[in-house]
Amino acid sequence: MKLYIKQKVFSWNDKFRVYDENGNDRYAVEGEIISLGKKLHLYDSDGTELAYIHQKIVALLPKYTISRGGEDVAQVEQKLALVHPHYEVDGLGWDVRGDFLAHSYAITADDRPIAVISKKWVSWGDTYEIDIAEDADELMALCVVLVIDAVIS
Repeated sequence: MKLYIKQKVFSWNDKFRVYDENGNDRYAVEGEIISLGKKLHLYDSDGTELAYIHQKIVALLPKYTISRGGEDVAQVEQKLALVHPHYEVDGLGWDVRGDFLAHSYAITADDRPIAVISKKWVSWGDTYEIDIAEDADELMALCVVLVIDAVIS
């Protein structure tokens, strides 16, 4: 399954629209305007909050927590890497490796693909394509992509 994330350019806070291959709205993402560290809320098409992502501000490298239903379910932590970005997703056992110059990333679990992420080089606002494996947790894969965007933005 493929999802596409498109950032709204003229906005005071981070706002993203997430849609499927057919152009149907699937999710909306809104950041908080005034906060310590990045905070993002992920909503379904009916406006129900599905996940909350917040940055741990006292950390050597970027670290984010993903919560669902008020409960912390995963922590995404950037690892020290010079050329190829590397993140670990504790709580899910996922590993994220990327190519900063190509704007592409792969999420795996025990060498099994979860999702492949690519960012368009030239676009009006950040635009990502996420190719998610059929048996993968779509919502959590989307949250990991939002964390990566928060780190590189």
